Amino acid sequence: MDDKKKINSWVMYDWANSAFATTIMAAVMPIYFISVAGGTDGSWSFTQTVAALIVALLSPLLGAIADHTGRKIAFLRVFSIIGAVASGFLAFVGPGDMWLASILVVIGMVGFGAGNTFYDAMLNDLVSPAQREKVSARGYAMGYLGGGVLLAINLGLILGWESIGLPNETVASQISFVTVGIWWLVFSWPLFRNVKDTPSIKESGVWINLKAGAHRLGDTFTRIKRYPELMKFMVAYWFFFDGINTIIIMAASYGTTINIESKDLITALLITQFIGFPATLLFGKLADRLGSKKMLYGSLVTYLIIVVLGYFMTNALHFYLLACLVGLVQGGSQATSRTIFSKMIPQGRATEFFGFLSFTSRFFAFGGPLVFGIVKLISDSSRTALLAVAFFFLVGIIMLTFVNLAKGEKEALQE
Repeated sequence: MDDKKKINSWVMYDWANSAFATTIMAAVMPIYFISVAGGTDGSWSFTQTVAALIVALLSPLLGAIADHTGRKIAFLRVFSIIGAVASGFLAFVGPGDMWLASILVVIGMVGFGAGNTFYDAMLNDLVSPAQREKVSARGYAMGYLGGGVLLAINLGLILGWESIGLPNETVASQISFVTVGIWWLVFSWPLFRNVKDTPSIKESGVWINLKAGAHRLGDTFTRIKRYPELMKFMVAYWFFFDGINTIIIMAASYGTTINIESKDLITALLITQFIGFPATLLFGKLADRLGSKKMLYGSLVTYLIIVVLGYFMTNALHFYLLACLVGLVQGGSQATSRTIFSKMIPQGRATEFFGFLSFTSRFFAFGGPLVFGIVKLISDSSRTALLAVAFFFLVGIIMLTFVNLAKGEKEALQE
């Protein structure tokens, strides 16, 4: 039987680390990086690329080692501390400290991204297949709410710095970075306290574990061929994940090019967060009742609509409406994808396979931004470039039609 206390602790971790996603990755730090630290859009993009590459390279090997040693919680604790401490140290970034800011952001993103590999894999350990859809959705929903709450607090702090006696907006931003680290550690504590590792081996030498992890990772590349339905789903995932990721990372810059003000862009992000909370919970219930595949289809079709409407968008109201649509499906599509994948991987190799998915999806994630950039260069139109992103959702939907979920689950059980 599923342990509710452990599951609730697992769900709470999404509330904890989503503070990093909203304040550091999406809203406050990107602006601070350019306006205070002296960076540019290009250097910020380079920072994101370096962090994503490090996470992509680390995740499969670390996942294999974690499965070999049975120490998911230990790895998650280490990377959470790394991410939280890096967030807090961003408070020391002052005018012109672009390199310090870049290094700390990369370290923080490695803590966040690598940690999520172990967090996702714990779903298989804590939750029975019948309950995974709802629990996975609860995790994402709490992430939207937690990330949104702290972002709202931090924006209030930054916008109202004078009324609360702070010397300037820069100090307010620096305080917001510290709150991310504290928030992350405090709300991660229930998971670290209530869920314990069950080490699978007595041998704990670093070199032995590293060799075993490397061997296990090599075995993954061979073993994954035994799961054709899982392979087909992964190909579909690479495409629609690329589309979703492109919309997330290009939304603000696209809004800027059509003259939408920064305050409207940040407000839209908050709208997405707070709509995402109830919408993701509802999405999980509907997926449990109607089927994961049907709901995933629905979310991807909605993304197609978002892309088309974005092409015609002209003002802040339109941007708000699209933010609402994104909030309705973003968390649900991510949660359902995680659930589908979790049911089609063999027992005892969850972290390893989630690490492999993280590596491959991040490796292919350059496609969307690249297509966006090439189309914009050729057409000299951001609108046409956005419309080109529809290709990734169309291919993802088509590939998804070839996936037999029930057969994929049987293939995993046979192992």
